[in-house]
Amino acid sequence: MNDDQLLRYSRHILLDELGVEGQQRLLDAHALIIGAGGLGSPVGLYLGSAGIGRITLVDHDEVDATNLQRQIAHRLDRLGHNKAQSLAQSIIAINPDVQVRVVTGRADAPGLAHWVPQASVVIDCTDNFATRQAINQACVQHRVPLVSGAALAFDGQVSVYDRRSAGQPCYACLFSPLTPPEEVRCATLGVFAPLVGIIGSVQAAEAIKLVTGVGTSLAGRLLMLDARRMSWSEIQLQPDPACSVCGGTHHGP
Repeated sequence: MNDDQLLRYSRHILLDELGVEGQQRLLDAHALIIGAGGLGSPVGLYLGSAGIGRITLVDHDEVDATNLQRQIAHRLDRLGHNKAQSLAQSIIAINPDVQVRVVTGRADAPGLAHWVPQASVVIDCTDNFATRQAINQACVQHRVPLVSGAALAFDGQVSVYDRRSAGQPCYACLFSPLTPPEEVRCATLGVFAPLVGIIGSVQAAEAIKLVTGVGTSLAGRLLMLDARRMSWSEIQLQPDPACSVCGGTHHGP
């Protein structure tokens, strides 16, 4: 790290658990953020400001006026712009040292097969069940940790799916791709504006912890938030032996 970086990241470096070595791991890391909306905005802004060296942003959607109520990376003068490009501009405005790559297409299987193996951590900020399943499958296949979040109305949830460790479930162990739920979007039910900020911030924290090795991740635990009462609950997750993606088994190196 140069002198400017030592100053910029000094508040991280002062943390005994992180220090210079932990910050250097962040600078050397590559985060793949899929979805640049309500969850992707705080994830991208926090990872960029924290010094993740490389970020790949994937989103095919465009900024709409209804997004501005909660998608804090976007601005009124970017209506009609691609969301990944808009988020990239906001990240670079905070930290121009971050290398940001923008993908303006959908997160499909061929794309994921190319992007996921290059990543240190994948953060799922999408709102589409099929895309979530495709992301999980790629992360299981390439043994890359996945931080998954969701937010709708006043309810949010977040967890880490890390198949590098024995006995850990994947996303499909909890939400089987064989029984897709009825798709409900915020355009129908609405979403409490700060909720996506809360869940996205937790996702960013988990991604930083995974990269640096600090603390204990949410792997094997699902956190759920009821923002009406601002009440968190937690359930323990177990691998599903009948999982169609991972089979509930650990595939070692």
